Amino acid sequence: MSSNEPNRLPADRAIPINRVGLIAMDMDSTAITIECIDEIADFAGVKTEVSAITAAAMRGELDFQESLRQRVRCLQGLSVKVLDEVYESRLRPAAGLEDLMRYANAHAVKTLLISGGFTYFTERMRTRFGYTYTRANTLGEHDGKLTGAVCGAIVDSLEKERMLKFLAATLPASRNATVALGDGANDLPMLHAATLGVACHAKPKVREQVPVAINVGGLDLLISLLPNT
Repeated sequence: MSSNEPNRLPADRAIPINRVGLIAMDMDSTAITIECIDEIADFAGVKTEVSAITAAAMRGELDFQESLRQRVRCLQGLSVKVLDEVYESRLRPAAGLEDLMRYANAHAVKTLLISGGFTYFTERMRTRFGYTYTRANTLGEHDGKLTGAVCGAIVDSLEKERMLKFLAATLPASRNATVALGDGANDLPMLHAATLGVACHAKPKVREQVPVAINVGGLDLLISLLPNT
């Protein structure tokens, strides 16, 4: 959901695209318009409850890892076919995402889609938009049904920051600038670690702490801060 605040795209924050080596972005409510877990929960009849937990976690009011486990438990017993239904009928790319990804790919910028959501969706987004890297959580499955558990370590705010720094360390010196986009409190460490952090239709806590913000319009507005000079 967009803020009523105007965009903050100060020209003095601009970085020539030929200096940018990596653009990292959150998925849910940043690269796409939905929170996937809330839409999955709709099929279990608990969307209202799960959405309330998601919103509180994104505002930074709950521990992300525990809130994710709590929400995923609500999905136990659902057919895995629900994931395909969410992807096909409910997932929509954010406005301007396609243009931003085309611009990044045309200038040989590596891209990372990193999410506290799920690999089912990040991998399809990788195929669709050409992300270089993806990182997300894996939902447990057994006999065609969701187990209500997350497999392995959870991707949280610290993992988002770690991945950005890890990939940044692999960039050549001539292209060592990084850009990160996110909307929730669990994106803040990644946004602060990037050369240019951008709050995208973000929660108040994020907008308050990040000087660059897209509050109205699409992700393609970021291209104005990444000139081809």
